[in-house]
Amino acid sequence: MMENIVTGPRVDVEPDILSEGCCGSQDCENKSLKFSDLSLEDVRKMNENFIKERNWDQFHSPRNVLLAMVGEVGELSEIFQWKGEVSEGLPELTEDERKHVGEEISDIFIYLVDFASRCHIDLSKAVIAKMAANAKKYPVDKAYGQANKYTDYQ
Repeated sequence: MMENIVTGPRVDVEPDILSEGCCGSQDCENKSLKFSDLSLEDVRKMNENFIKERNWDQFHSPRNVLLAMVGEVGELSEIFQWKGEVSEGLPELTEDERKHVGEEISDIFIYLVDFASRCHIDLSKAVIAKMAANAKKYPVDKAYGQANKYTDYQ
């Protein structure tokens, strides 16, 4: 990520969001995606700068950010509505639809990072704690290959 001394990480560059690693309309078997390097803090700073440059902070209460994020989840859902099952890598979708999926996921992620920041929750630490809690709720020896609720494993 290129840094701009005044504004932080650059947001004026539009990368190709359809990963070369996986999958697009290609065969996804035996391929996995590795995200490019971008920290949660980079996202937080980029969005903070974006909001400040437009004087939008006044509109970004935790409640409003949460509701905006829920709206974006609805927009993502609309892409899949009436499609039936879709395989990993989304080969059933057109390139434009897959790009649209990436845009909506990005909107959701940006709002999620903003929401966590406004709630004073360190999202990285929260994820680590939640993964540890999930590991206890779903022990491998009991949950392996099962799709039951955690209360079934107690």
